[in-house]
Amino acid sequence: MTQEAEAARLYLVTPASLDPETHLAALAPMLATGAVACLRLDLGEGPGEDAWIRAANHLIGPCHQADVALVIAEHHRLVRPLGLDGVHLGRSRATIRELRKTLGRDAIIGAFGGAERHRAMSLAEAGADYVSLGPVRVRGALGDGAAAGDELFDWWSEMIETPCVAEGGVTLDDARRLGARADFVVPDPALIWDSPDPAAALRGFADALRGA
Repeated sequence: MTQEAEAARLYLVTPASLDPETHLAALAPMLATGAVACLRLDLGEGPGEDAWIRAANHLIGPCHQADVALVIAEHHRLVRPLGLDGVHLGRSRATIRELRKTLGRDAIIGAFGGAERHRAMSLAEAGADYVSLGPVRVRGALGDGAAAGDELFDWWSEMIETPCVAEGGVTLDDARRLGARADFVVPDPALIWDSPDPAAALRGFADALRGA
């Protein structure tokens, strides 16, 4: 997952309620826009491993046909057996250095750094391919209540070479600001997947990143 400095791209996250068979109809036109760099499969903490495997098997074909990387949240042991592109670490206790030995140099290993500089920087130093910063907007009791402000993204772009992902409640207005600050932006999944026309909603975010 590579990135030109001046051209932020979209990073999609699936809804926890993902039903691969019904959501595939919405996913195909979204991937066809060419605006998506990566899709993260994230079913939350409830479903068992079988549900993750079923979902991944439905998603990998369309993603790879569209040249979109498919990463899985937390379940790093499924990356190689399922032929996925990598893993996103948030709650997992696995370390980046351990996973690099297991998954190899070509696997994408991303990690959630939150809104705190030291934590995020330590993940970059450990070899993460990207570090996710957020939430951009705090909703309810999400995390520790800290939000990732524009100054964090400005500091990151000036000081750290590792690509950063902006996520957590990102709206169209947020995308317009973050397009010049982050390398990748995760739209609030509800604003995409719950839209009557997900592909149109996605194109709106792509336009926002370009400042349109």
